[in-house]
Amino acid sequence: MSGHGEHHSVPLSVLLKRELVNEKIEKPEIVYGQASQSKKGEDFILLKNECQRVMGDGVSTFSVFGLFDGHNGTAAAIYAKENLLNNILSAIPSDLNRDEWIAALPRALVAGFVKTDKDFQQKAKTSGTTVTFVILEGWVVTVASVGDSRCVLEPAEGGIHYLSADHRLETNAEERVRITCSGGEVGRLNTGGGAEVGPLRCWPGGLCLSRSIGDADVGEFIVPVPYVKQVKLSSAGGRLVISSDGVWDSLTPEVALDCCRGMSAEAAAPQIVNEALQAKGLRDDTTCIVVDILPQEQPHTSVRTQKKPMKGIMKIFRKKCSESSSHTNKEYVEPDIVRELYEEGSAMLSERLETKYPLCNMFKLFICAVCQVEIKPGEGISIHAGKTNPGKLRPWDGPFLCSSCQEKKEAMEGLRKSGRHRGSDSDD
Repeated sequence: MSGHGEHHSVPLSVLLKRELVNEKIEKPEIVYGQASQSKKGEDFILLKNECQRVMGDGVSTFSVFGLFDGHNGTAAAIYAKENLLNNILSAIPSDLNRDEWIAALPRALVAGFVKTDKDFQQKAKTSGTTVTFVILEGWVVTVASVGDSRCVLEPAEGGIHYLSADHRLETNAEERVRITCSGGEVGRLNTGGGAEVGPLRCWPGGLCLSRSIGDADVGEFIVPVPYVKQVKLSSAGGRLVISSDGVWDSLTPEVALDCCRGMSAEAAAPQIVNEALQAKGLRDDTTCIVVDILPQEQPHTSVRTQKKPMKGIMKIFRKKCSESSSHTNKEYVEPDIVRELYEEGSAMLSERLETKYPLCNMFKLFICAVCQVEIKPGEGISIHAGKTNPGKLRPWDGPFLCSSCQEKKEAMEGLRKSGRHRGSDSDD
């Protein structure tokens, strides 16, 4: 027998058991519900479960959930719902394995959002939309957001994690600075005589948000570049709540999650909407999507969670070892964790599509990194061109943009006059 101080090798039986367990829990079961109460008819949702794709290492599936809260009409929300997913997927090379595909998502989401906005502006329609877009691949949750719709996560271990950013000018000081530095103005509505009322808005246009898709009548400093966060859950799973501001203006995330605790996802979504309406009435379109990420054998009730006072902080959770008669099994149980894989909120394309990337073929030499059109040799413009402090980057380092995407990038960064029209005040 080995002494207490000696190192134990991992028995083959334990290794085989791990392989069986990993195979069994590789893919969670996704169960979702949705509910909505309409005031203006400008909220739209996208629900796609079990989307298939062919990869370098076989066929895999993923799920997509999107919430589009339109303003000044429905055109932008409908267009984004119909085109955003395809634009995101088009920005991902087709020959990636599963891990590479997941790693490519954050950059592809940025490219897809910007392309969707650019294409919609060419239709000369002035509506806009917030977007909260969620892609689930196994236990990995990737969320991209512009505007003030939000996504929160409650993992099975407890606590609340904020997976989206609030781009309201009233609450986001960094975005106020960015807009003023880009040539916009931030202030409240002036009713005459020096009296100012309402929330902070961006002028021209009067939009309360600093990021959106659409809004061709405001300024290019209202950008479509999303905040992106990617986390990996433990195999215990968790619950996502994706809602428009009609919910979040009435309920805190804690109240929203508590009011539906013990309910299935299908029952939880209408419960959250009803709770919001009871709190403040139907003042705006009020939409909620609840997604439960479950171990395969768990029944379709709510994810069991332990309430903890942690808010918005990514924390390591250790799984308690169950009682076992086998000393060997207890010795080699590995803790599950919930961990952050990626987070970035910069509005600068040169920072979001940078070259520090594990995939050498993410950005093709003669393909625009945003709109994916082919660029003739010598016509592509490096996304780093014009940088005042390029560091080790050279003008010919990629990724590259076509001329129209470069013009959009410069306009968003306040480097050229906006091509957008300056119209009436927005209602959002």
